[in-house]
Amino acid sequence: MERVLKMLEAEMALVEQQFRHDLDSEVTLIRKVGEYVLASGGKRMRPMLVLLAARLTGYQGDKQVGVASVVEFIHTATLLHDDVVDSADLRRGAATANTVWGNEASVLVGDFLFSKSFSLMVRTGSLPILQALSDATTMMAEGEVLQLISTCDLDLSEELYIQVVRDKTAVLIAAACRCGGVLGDVGSDMEQALNDFGMDLGIAFQFMDDALDYIADEAEFGKACGHDLEEGKMTLPLIETLRHCSDDERGQVEEIVEKELLSDDDLATVIALITRYDGIDYTRKRAQQLVDSAKKRLAVFPDGEAKQALEILADYVVSRSK
Repeated sequence: MERVLKMLEAEMALVEQQFRHDLDSEVTLIRKVGEYVLASGGKRMRPMLVLLAARLTGYQGDKQVGVASVVEFIHTATLLHDDVVDSADLRRGAATANTVWGNEASVLVGDFLFSKSFSLMVRTGSLPILQALSDATTMMAEGEVLQLISTCDLDLSEELYIQVVRDKTAVLIAAACRCGGVLGDVGSDMEQALNDFGMDLGIAFQFMDDALDYIADEAEFGKACGHDLEEGKMTLPLIETLRHCSDDERGQVEEIVEKELLSDDDLATVIALITRYDGIDYTRKRAQQLVDSAKKRLAVFPDGEAKQALEILADYVVSRSK
């Protein structure tokens, strides 16, 4: 992964510079909140995918930096909104923006970032890029609502959960990859291959987040472990466990999920069940299958540095610990 970061270092510096420039507003709070979220770190995977996909397609222009910045703008807006919806206190090891400035400020600054994103998209002068990113933001909103109505639903199937993940998380990653193809003006088959690569990668990324939420060290993971459970979110490790556990064990989970506050014992009980029924291993295996599928999508492109970097990035998704 360090090799990929080194390769993109100059372009990513320009993306960060562009992001800060686009945060410009006469309202000081907007810049403060936006820069706070930006400075909290993050993997910057989405802008990296735009840059790598553009390189893969042989793009020689300079619009990839602006597009990468827009994608990170959209992602940052969703983080601000998600933390309010989830009542999250920690993000990337630091207090969330809503903890520092309140829910109202987080929602409104998130709205600003979404609105500004569309203005920035128009600046690219590319209708296909505008189409890809606007479609993605619509689906992301649908995914959020679908996840909301699936809260505490112990009957949620893996298929429906994948739809939640695809709409809420993976579509923006897929759109980031597609935009690189649009910039490179490749044919529809290659553009679709990039989109499908991003979709597989995005679902795998969320699956690993699901697993890490139960087992990662909080200091390393950057947010409280067991937060998904406390929010009543049915994620893949628990879905797999509920497929195999006894009726009595299912009843235990149901009681715990419906609590407003979980004790350490509640979390330990659920983790023990997930361990017993191999929920974490199953989730990791599904993530690995998706990463393998994603890498195969790139077969339509010639071998080279950019393709290898995308494969390294894909492998990182299943090997990460935060």
